[in-house]
Order: sequence, then C-alpha cells, then structure tokens
Amino acid sequence: MFYREAGDFKTSYTDDNQTFPIAFDRYRYYIVLVIGLGIIPFIINDYWANSILLPFLIYAIAAIGLNILTGYCGQVSLGTGGFMAVGAFTSYKLMTAFPWMDMVTITLLSGFMTAMVGVAFGLPSLRIKGFYLAVATLAAQFFLVWLFNKVPWFFNYSASGQISAPERTLFGLAITGPNAEAPVKYLFCFAFVFVLAWIARNLTRGSIGRQWMAIRDMDIAAEIIGVNPLKAKLTAFAVSSFYVGVAGALLFTVYLGAVEVGASYGIQRSFLILFMIIIGGLGSIFGSFAGAAFMVILPVALRNFFAGTLGWDPALATHFEFVIVGALIMFFLIVEPHGLARLWALAKEKLRLWPFPH
Repeated sequence: MFYREAGDFKTSYTDDNQTFPIAFDRYRYYIVLVIGLGIIPFIINDYWANSILLPFLIYAIAAIGLNILTGYCGQVSLGTGGFMAVGAFTSYKLMTAFPWMDMVTITLLSGFMTAMVGVAFGLPSLRIKGFYLAVATLAAQFFLVWLFNKVPWFFNYSASGQISAPERTLFGLAITGPNAEAPVKYLFCFAFVFVLAWIARNLTRGSIGRQWMAIRDMDIAAEIIGVNPLKAKLTAFAVSSFYVGVAGALLFTVYLGAVEVGASYGIQRSFLILFMIIIGGLGSIFGSFAGAAFMVILPVALRNFFAGTLGWDPALATHFEFVIVGALIMFFLIVEPHGLARLWALAKEKLRLWPFPH
C-alpha cells in the first residue's frame, strides 16, 4: 500500500491539474530535490562530478529535447550532435565577443540560436517523415559539423580549430575555466535541469503536448480535427533544438572546457542520445532521465569493474564495455521497447495492489 490514489482527493481544478497530482509522486520529487540540493553539493568531488553527475545532468537535458521531438511528436532526428555543436559554438562566440555577458544569458541565447537553426532544418518534416526525415536530419548533422570545421570565423581563426571556454563567474564563483569547482558546476547544471524538466513536463501535459502526440499518432487525423501540422512540427523542432542547444553549450563551457567539433559533436553523440531515449522510454520525461543515467553510469561501472577489479587491460575493458552496452540496447528493443519508463510504470501498478494478490 505504498502507492495509492484512493483517498488522495482534490478540491479544485488547480490541485487536480498540478504537475504531480499523486502525493507519492510529489514526495518522491521533493526527496530528489533535497538530495540534489542539500546533500550532493557538500559531498561531491571532482571524480564524481566529471565521471557521472555533470554528464548525467547535461545528457538529461539533451535527452529531454530529443524525446520531445521523437517521443512526443514522432519526428525522428539523427542530427542531435550537430545541434549541440550549434549551442557550443554560439556560446563560444558570445563569450569571446561579449566578455561582460553572464553565463545564464549566454546559455539561454545559445539555446535560442539552436532553436532557430532547428526550425530551419525542421522544414522538410512538413513534406517527409519516417526514414526520409531521419536521413534529412542526418544530412543536417554532417553539414553542421562540416560548417564548424571549415569556416575559421566560428573558432576565431585558431590554428588548431579547437575552441576553449574563457573563465566566467556568477555571484563571484567561477563556473567555467580551470578555477571552477565541482559543486559550483554541479549546481549550475542542476538549476538548468530543474527548470527545463519542469517546463517540459508541463508543456507535454498541455495543449501543445497533445498536439504533438496527435501528430505522432496519426498526422492526417490530427489535421482533420483541427491540429495545424506546420505549427505542431515546427514548435516541436524549436523546443527540442532549444533543449539540445542548451545541453551543447553546457557540455562545452561547464563540462569539457575545450572541444573539437568533429570529436565532441560527431554522429556518435547523436546516436548516444538516441539510445538514451530508446532505453529510457519514448514519450516520457522520466524515461529521459532514466536513459541518461543508464548510458552514463553503466559504462563507468563496467570500466571500473573490468579494469579496476579484474585488472584487465583498459583497451580490452573498453571493447567489452561496448559489447555489453550494445547487447543491452538490443535486449531493451526486443524485450521492452517502451524502455525503463514502462518498467517503472509496471512497478507502480504492482505497488497499487500490494500486498493483495492480482
């Protein structure tokens, strides 16, 4: 009897329409916030920040963005890495051109610039869908990587073609650069995750989210009942690209500090985030977090087990890591195509009836 709707009644429409209408979900959400804000910043170290927490938070934002486009609106995209590169290079140009601009504004402007680019590349979705749309977004991926590699203006005519984030502070605390401390970087990324996840949760539960899901389920029927395909698809591309651009900017400025577009935002980055939403669950905000955690924590755990505990050669451990992660991806596609979010939903169904038999 841990998870019950019975007795959890509402007395107003506002209460019934809140983000987490079930008390158990709200308490779980508050517990996560207390741990994330009141415990982790005081015990975090550089290893945990750089190996698990920062990549998890940043990839969670990117996974939410791709899930909005693919999971909720049904528009397949393989250009996530390229759109992340747009966010990264926009933040770099803003940081070097406007030294007085704060990091919050830079990150948000990077997201808005990526949203405009995403809308431009989303225009083909009005005519094509499915495999053909995936190929079109794949072309966007290669075009954007080529553009940032070949036009020297984007990397300020650096001989190496690499970009490095200048040091920036917020409230007197360094967020980027070599002097930035792990708790500060963690809290900065956590704030973006908290706000963007809350916005995504409410967007997908509102009228615009219902329009996205109508287009996903059957676009012709959606148009017949009054959904505007142009508005629905382009808003999905805009919101998704905004999230992905913010993630790309944070990956460059806060996490990596210096990137080379081909190595950091190549096609492998697009597939990594796609695997996150497949494993976590399409059409689920929780699934985006679960998939990001799975794809970040599992490789680190396997690497530590093979190379640290068993003493294997690091190269051999890396190969086994790829094999196991790939096998698990195929397992989820075959056994539970709705991902970890579906498993969590089944667990809640069990809790509704426990301890009584089915």
